[in-house]
Amino acid sequence: MVRGRGVDQGVAVRLRVHERSVTRWRKAWLEGGTSALLSKGPVSVEKLSARQWARLDAELKRGPLAWGYVEDQCWTLGRVKTLIGRLFHIGYTIEGVGKLLHRHGWSVQMPARRALERDEEAIALWKAEVWPAAKPPRRTWVPTSASKTKPGRD
Repeated sequence: MVRGRGVDQGVAVRLRVHERSVTRWRKAWLEGGTSALLSKGPVSVEKLSARQWARLDAELKRGPLAWGYVEDQCWTLGRVKTLIGRLFHIGYTIEGVGKLLHRHGWSVQMPARRALERDEEAIALWKAEVWPAAKPPRRTWVPTSASKTKPGRD
């Protein structure tokens, strides 16, 4: 086996990772073989027990109205985060709530029917005229530079 900084550096460039990661992977492979390179699972352990999840699932199925959200009938990540805090005194981030719900089979809610006030002509006009002007142009990848005196290539 060929070892050396140049090899690790070349692998790191091809995989677009830091050279230290390649060195760490090589060390794990030498010590434990290919099984040492297998995923160890998610980085974080779920904070809710199976029993707590079952209770949360039941409360989510009761709907937002049961928890005082009268303005609309949608669970938002923020509302679920608040619900978890109220029920179990456990803190989650908004992103963590999204991952938790996805992991347990919940998905983004979509309305069952369209609003009566929906104006299809106005939506089509907005999509044709306003959105293209507001949307930033799609950029292709180009190397950039952090230097204030030497801009990246165009």
